[in-house]
Amino acid sequence: MDVKIEQSWKNALAGEFEKPYFASLVRFLHHEKAAGKKIFPPGSQIFKAFELTPVGKLKVVILGQDPYHGPGQAHGLSFSVPSDMPAPPSLKNIFKEIESDLGIRMSGYPNLEKWAAQGVLLLNAVLTVQSGAAASHSKIGWEEFTDAVIRYISDNCEGVVFLLWGNFARGKSALIDRSRHHVLEAAHPSPLARGAFFGCRHFSRTNDILASQGKTPIDWAL
Repeated sequence: MDVKIEQSWKNALAGEFEKPYFASLVRFLHHEKAAGKKIFPPGSQIFKAFELTPVGKLKVVILGQDPYHGPGQAHGLSFSVPSDMPAPPSLKNIFKEIESDLGIRMSGYPNLEKWAAQGVLLLNAVLTVQSGAAASHSKIGWEEFTDAVIRYISDNCEGVVFLLWGNFARGKSALIDRSRHHVLEAAHPSPLARGAFFGCRHFSRTNDILASQGKTPIDWAL
C-alpha cells in the first residue's frame, strides 16, 4: 500500500502500513468519500504533521485528540488552523499562556507551521474527522497508528519533550519511556477546563530542557 507520507516517517512506520487495521482504515475512508461525506482535513494534508517535522528534526511532541470538524479549519496539525481562519478557543488560551510564561506578545496568527518547522510534532491521535461530527473517526484505527508513532519516538529518539494536555493526552504517557524523554502534563487549554491550563509554563520549561541538552530552543512567537 503506497501511503503519501514524508520518507523518514514512511521508513520508520513501514510495518504499520502493512497491518490489517491500516488497510481497514483506508477502506473506511474511501467508503466515506464515495458516500459523499466530507472528510477533514483534505487528503493531501492528513499526514502534514509528519511532512513538516521529519524524524531527524523532532524535539517536541504536542498531542491533540482529533481534527477540528468545521469547514476550512483542519489542516493536519494539532491545535493549528490555516492562516485565514480565526484562532479557536483552545489556541487562544495557548497564546495567553505563552504571553504570560515568556513575556512576549503573540500576534494571534493561528497557523502553527512555524513551530512544526522547528521540530515540534503537532500530532493528533486521530488524523481525520467527518464534517460537523467531532470524534466521528475515533474508532477506525487511527489511535493504533498514532500510538505506534509515539512508541517509535520513545524507542528510537532521545530527549524529546512531550506536552500532554488534558486527560486524553495524559493517558498516552504509558507509551513513553521517561528515562529517555521528558513528559510535561497539564490540564487541557480548552475553556471547559476553567483556566486550569494557565500557569503550567510548559513553553519556558520545554526550552530549558532543550537548552540543557544543547539543542536550540523553540521560538514560540508567531
